[in-house]
Amino acid sequence: MSSNPQPSAAAEPDPREHGKFSISEDWAAVVVGLALLAAALTGLIPDGVIP
Repeated sequence: MSSNPQPSAAAEPDPREHGKFSISEDWAAVVVGLALLAAALTGLIPDGVIP
């Protein structure tokens, strides 16, 4: 017979059950950086803006 009670699953909800899509700030920075790089390479950003 175990004297240690098991923690209930309802005590700490699973973060994946929140139902909303979330992105970390690291991945957001990667996406923004790639978008800026693509814009610069395709000429959407004029030469005077980029130092």
